[in-house]
Amino acid sequence: MKKIVLSAMVVGLISSTNVQAAEDLSSMFSEGKASGQIRAFSISRKMDYSDPTKEDYRRKASAIGGHLKFETADFKGLSLGTAFYTTNGLFNSGNKTDYTSVDPTLLGPDNDAYSVLGEAYLQYKIGNTVFKGGRQKLDTPLAGSDDARMLPNLFEAYVLMNSDIPNTTLIAAHVTKFAQGTFGRAYAGGVLSATSGYSAADSRDQVGTFVNMGTYALGAGKETGGVSVVAAAYKNGNFKAQVWDYYAHDILNAIYADATISWTCLVSDAVKPFLSAQIISESDVGDKYAGKVEGMYYGVKFGATVGGFTGYVAYSETTDNDATDTALQNAIITPWGGMPAFTQGMVTRHQFLAGTTATKAALVYNFKELGLKAVGYYTDFDMDLNNGYTNGDASESGFDFIYNTPFVKNLQLRVRGNFADDFNVAATGATTGWSEYRFIANYNF
Repeated sequence: MKKIVLSAMVVGLISSTNVQAAEDLSSMFSEGKASGQIRAFSISRKMDYSDPTKEDYRRKASAIGGHLKFETADFKGLSLGTAFYTTNGLFNSGNKTDYTSVDPTLLGPDNDAYSVLGEAYLQYKIGNTVFKGGRQKLDTPLAGSDDARMLPNLFEAYVLMNSDIPNTTLIAAHVTKFAQGTFGRAYAGGVLSATSGYSAADSRDQVGTFVNMGTYALGAGKETGGVSVVAAAYKNGNFKAQVWDYYAHDILNAIYADATISWTCLVSDAVKPFLSAQIISESDVGDKYAGKVEGMYYGVKFGATVGGFTGYVAYSETTDNDATDTALQNAIITPWGGMPAFTQGMVTRHQFLAGTTATKAALVYNFKELGLKAVGYYTDFDMDLNNGYTNGDASESGFDFIYNTPFVKNLQLRVRGNFADDFNVAATGATTGWSEYRFIANYNF
């Protein structure tokens, strides 16, 4: 089979790559492959308020869980896959339903454990064409797993992918249902949630439940025909580009595109600069369940790699709202986990609010001989007063250390921190911020 060349985001679209061929139906199962991940996660966030009527507090939580997956071998192009996901609280004391005490982003409703059959799909390959249908994990620009806490977002979808054209992958898909992961419990609905990857309604109790795409995005009574998708991804040498069109029936049509080019510096072969650009355009369609939508976003990123160092600066901008516009009118609505912005923080995702200019600087160093990767960043969000969420500007800084241990094969340890300043500024001028630390262990098998 000719090699399939995909962008980083397209790679996650078809996660099953079992190439072992079975001779009959019996060996299809006996020669199948089990895999999975065990994840332990601990989070601690200290909330800071300038409003004297509100008390600062620290919330924290720990959990253990992960997923177990089984994929059959390929029998005449046909294979099956299933995966079970679970998260379970660990040493969480106090009132679990008090979200000022126990962080809500690692568990299910009422901070209880939950489990879900997250993947159950049929896959068929013929030549350079792959079809995958059923429950599955997707990672695309505006619909993705957003695996930032214990369990990812999952989807019910039907995906067709073809790579007959050299250096090009064509995709057609229809997505019918969405199962929110644990990170979505950080949001209780509203404009911030709808522009940060989650529902405009309060969906904290829908974790792990596969629901209609429209119902999830906007709440009860907004059931739709799902989201139809077409895309093309191209990569050749130092240039890659992709274009996606998401038609969310009776809600909006969203077009996403990006391109990246890299080269060798004329002054020194050791310096490898790169330049990226992205754009999102949204418009209302059908019954306009989200109201009038005419959002526009663009972003650019420039950086370079020198030895083990990679650094970059990024800038993005969205269209302003007029004083009479709804909060979502010129914002970028992304309710199904998609978060491709160059300028997003680890937590702060204000870059999609209407009338926002955002900047980000980041520095990455790979200690390859030690199996360690270190990241530091700073983001700033300059926001218009009509954005519908905050009355002032915000910033976030943070770090991320990823260590692939040599003493236990396939064990990754990770320490992350983020520090939000003026995340939300009330009309009175009172501010909300925090300092947050995360400790994560992933064991893959």
